Formats: sequence, structure tokens, C-alpha cells
Amino acid sequence: MAKILELSEQLANQIAAGEVVERPASVVKELVENAIDAASTQIDIYLEEAGLKKIQIVDNGEGIAQEDVKQAFKRHATSKIYHQADLFRIRTLGFRGEALPSIASVAKVTIETSVSSEESGSYLVLVGGKEETFEKAAMRQGTKITVEHLFFNTPARLKYVKTIQTELSNVGDIVNRLALSHPNIAFRLFHEGNQMLRTSGNGDLKQAIAGVYGLQTTKKMRPIQGNDLDFNIHGYISLPEVTRASRNYISTIINGRYIKNFVLNKAITQAYGSKLMVGRFPIAIIEIEMDPLLVDVNVHPTKQEVRLSKEAELVTLLKKSIGDALKEENLIPNAYENKLFAKPKLPETEQIELEMPQKPMSDRLAYDTRSGEFYVPNSIKEDQKADFSTIIEENEFRLEKNREILSKKPMSINDQVADTDDKESSSLHKTPQVTTQMIKRVVDEPITKERFPVLEYFGQMHGTYLFAQSQEGLYIIDQHAAQERIKYELFREQIGDVTTDRQALLVPIVIEYPSNEYLKIVEAKAVFEQIGLMLEPFGGYSFVIREHPAWFLKGKEEQTIRELVEMFLELGYISIKEFREATAIMMSCKQSIKANHYLDEKQARILLKELAQCSNPFNCPHGRPVLIHFSNADMEKLFKRIQDPHRSLREE
Repeated sequence: MAKILELSEQLANQIAAGEVVERPASVVKELVENAIDAASTQIDIYLEEAGLKKIQIVDNGEGIAQEDVKQAFKRHATSKIYHQADLFRIRTLGFRGEALPSIASVAKVTIETSVSSEESGSYLVLVGGKEETFEKAAMRQGTKITVEHLFFNTPARLKYVKTIQTELSNVGDIVNRLALSHPNIAFRLFHEGNQMLRTSGNGDLKQAIAGVYGLQTTKKMRPIQGNDLDFNIHGYISLPEVTRASRNYISTIINGRYIKNFVLNKAITQAYGSKLMVGRFPIAIIEIEMDPLLVDVNVHPTKQEVRLSKEAELVTLLKKSIGDALKEENLIPNAYENKLFAKPKLPETEQIELEMPQKPMSDRLAYDTRSGEFYVPNSIKEDQKADFSTIIEENEFRLEKNREILSKKPMSINDQVADTDDKESSSLHKTPQVTTQMIKRVVDEPITKERFPVLEYFGQMHGTYLFAQSQEGLYIIDQHAAQERIKYELFREQIGDVTTDRQALLVPIVIEYPSNEYLKIVEAKAVFEQIGLMLEPFGGYSFVIREHPAWFLKGKEEQTIRELVEMFLELGYISIKEFREATAIMMSCKQSIKANHYLDEKQARILLKELAQCSNPFNCPHGRPVLIHFSNADMEKLFKRIQDPHRSLREE
């Protein structure tokens, strides 16, 4: 008997499902992308049990013709590409022809669809990839596709399913990205009848951001714009005072497709420079338009990873666009506003526990109540085939109790992933109900452009904080952070521009390394020579240095050489720009005044004068705020002098 056999179509589809359909969120992504490609202007998503029991996508797009409905569920069937050349000019989200047959192979799928040119629509039901029903049906133009009992015939896949909260959070994250990528489409997301997300679909990206992140966050977003011969960039970035603990709040969109790209995300963060605290990341929605020839989206089945041509040029443009947007901004945090709208942190133990029976669901599938995950008992054999109707009955036991709990405490995406800041797993936020008028007011609200106020010093507290005033209100300055910023910009200038000039040493420097590091340094000799550092082998595993680049600080030659070599050993490259930045930060921190150091009035006024002359007076080199601001109105609110939002006691 031959050992090499061709896989059946059903088994091949189930294997493909392992790549395309990882969890309910994957199904939502693929089906919503199809709806977007169908030129829909309204897309509704309905979920039950975070999509494990039921996912329904309803759109008002072009629909599918009767003769194409069955064909759409065949492996690698697509209406997006016809020739090899089409692979290099892909402008649609779905094109591989894997999603529908892969989903149908591991679930029950019902599709109702109609096109405007036909008198009736189509109704098709598939179970485990096999056709059960196909008939004509009356329906408006568009498509309604329902996916039920996901992974019913592949129980081993259920062991990777997490809790309902986690799966719902993942779905919400995907829908958020799609809504931000397509502000011209109205999205609605429902879970167990509760509305989780709604966007207007009027094409205004800022209004879409308000629908996803809320009004308070949207008020702290600033537009960016940039273009060259190859790229056109536009979008919104948050002010440095609005940060998160992960990069998950950075959405990069290329030609309408949300993508994951570490290099671009890193460039967005680096563009903020020292305006961000270490370990903090901005919120950003960046739309990039480019010729499809410059991007290869056919890298991974999920189509979220792409390969870019001219990536270095795009990074440069991205950094410049963000830098220009922040250059003229007043980046002083409003202390009262931050206090007022601080989001409460949820205790880690506060979550909905779905009670499960202690017995397993027959001998096929069991549920671990402690981990909240499904698993396959040892009694299941690899070659055992699951009958659809039997497993559906076995799965029903877990639904009634969950419905009871969910009805008592409606579970919204906002509840699951309210911004706990240090434990973030999605880009969703707890947002109040907002109206179109409220969003429009935020969008149209004028942005003040005064960059830095004229400060009048009048006091100090605990030898740490300086107090100053201006016509706009009260300012509190961290004296250590202020002097750090001043010295950082001074040292950055003193280090000067890097040149190829070299300075001879009166007494050569000898440096020794372990054998493994010595061999790496010898191999990279040309890298060091490019920056003017000549490392001569000097017997054993040591080097002698007889001259050094002229830009080295006097008295710091050996330390600088060692740090450059350590940078190469750690990173595999040497970036003089990064090195100069790190050196200036280190020197400014060590030489700045510390807390509990009292300044006289003259010293304090000089410090504030020098701070005002800095290119970035708002943050220390580590990203911490240098000063905070209480406006006149804030002070009146704190002292209850404003009783009516439209009338102050001062006016009486």
C-alpha cells in the first residue's frame, strides 16, 4: 500500500483552518473583511458566547450571485485575482480563497445572500464543509452569514480556547481595528444583545476614534500629515501625556488593511523621542497609502503581516511627520483634568466566573473550571470521528448557566478590558455613551497653539517642586526634571556632530575581552573603523587604541570606547545617534540637582529661564513631565467657586 496519499478536500480545509481560524476573532476578521470588499456601508456583528456558539455578520454589500454561492466555499476560490500579475497589485482585503472553506470545515455555516440583478436570493447551509441545504430565498441586497458551534468536529482545537472574556476581548480588538481602518463604514457590534461598539460611518477618522476610544482620549489626539513620491501618511497620534503600557494601541493601516509591523511601530515610538516615559507607548492610528507594488500582503494566511519595499524611506517619513506634529504643541499636562478623568483600575480578581458542571461533557470533551479552558480527555482517540448532532447536544449543557449569569450582569467589552494600564490585552476602552453632537463638538473643538508660557516664580516646596504662575494659571515644576532637560540639551550639543577626524592619544589604551567577544570584535573590525575607532590586536585577547574619534569627550575616552564596544556586542550594530542620546541622558541625570535641594530665588528664576529656552521644555530625557498646569478655571472648580458650569462667582 502506498505511503504517500493525497489529502481529502475536507481534511485539507481543516488543516488550513488551523492557520486561518485560530479563534472566534479570526472568523469575525475574515467575514467582516469579505463584507468590506463587497462595498458595504453598514456591517453588523452579532455574537453569542463570544462567538463560540454563534457569529452572525450582516452587511448591505453587493451580495453573491446564485451561480457563485457554492463556488465561494471551494478551496482557493476567489473573485479578487485572475492572473499572476494581480498578486502584485492587491487592493482588496481577502483574496486567497481560504477563509470560507476553512470556516465551513469546522462549523455549521448558513449564508443568505442576494444581488440586485436577480429576482431571488440564495440560502445555503453547510455542516463540517458538507452541503446540507441549497435553495432560493427572498432577501434584500447584501449578505447574512451565520457561523454556529465553532470547532464542533475538531474538539482538540477547543483546548486552545480561552475564557469568554478573553475571546470577547479579541473579537473587540479586531472590530476596533477594522472600524478605524474604514471610517466610511458604519460598524455595530453586539454580544448577547448588548451593543459594544458603534461608529457613524461618515468617513471622519476622528469620529471613528471617538467611537472606539471615547471622547476624553480623542480630545488628546493630534493630526499628522506627510507625503513624498512613494507614500502618503495621515492619521492621529496621542499627546505624550496619554500613553499605554503596550504597543497594542498603535494601529498601522496600509491601503485600508490593518497590519502588524514591528519596525513601523518602533519608528512611531521613537519619533516621540524623550517625550515618552520609558516603557510607555502612545495611542496612534496611522493610515499609509502607497502603490500596491511596494507592499507584499501575501506573506501569511491571516494577511496581517506584510513585506514592505522602501521600508527605510517610510520610517524616515513617519518619524518626520510625527515630529512635525508635536513640534509646536503645548505639552504641559493639565493636572486637574488628568485627576478628574483617571480611569479606575479593576482588581485582577474582578471578573465574571461562568459556573460549569464538575463532570465532563461525556467522554469526548471536558471543561476545566479553574483555568476556564476546554480540554480533550485521554479517552479520546486520534482517529475518533465526532458526530455533529451528538456533540451539539453535549455542548448545550454549558449554555444555560452562562446565559443566567450574563443576564444578571450584562458583559460588555468595555467591562472586560477597561484600561487597567499595566495589564492590557486589547485596544478597547471603557467609554461613556456618546452622541453624534458630542463627537462633532470634540472634532470641531479648536486646539490652542501657545507652546510655552511666561512663568513668574513665587515659591518652592520641600526642596523639590517650584511654583510659578502666568495669566493661564498655576504651574508646578519638578526642579530635578527641569535641570535634567536643560543639561541634556547642553551635553547633546557638547558631544557635537560626529566627524571622521581622529585625535591621537599620548598614552595608548589597552582593553581586554573574553575570547568569544574578542573574536566577534575582530570580525567586525570594519564596523569600528567606519566610526573612526581603530582597534589593533595586542596579543592574547586584547586590543590597543592609539587614537580615537575627535568627538569623544575629554577624560571619557576609555569609558566611551568600552560603551561603544558593549553596544555592538549587545545589539550587533553601532548607532552613533543612539549612543550620543544615551550618553547625554546619563550625564544629565548624574549632574542635575536632586530632591531636597533648596534653591534661592535667583537660582530658581535662572532655572525657569533656561527651561523656557529648551527645544523641548516639557519632559525630562526619560519622558517624565517637567511641569504640570492648573488653569484658572481648574482652581475655581477645586475651591467650589464655580457653582454653575456657565457662571463663575467672580462674575457676580
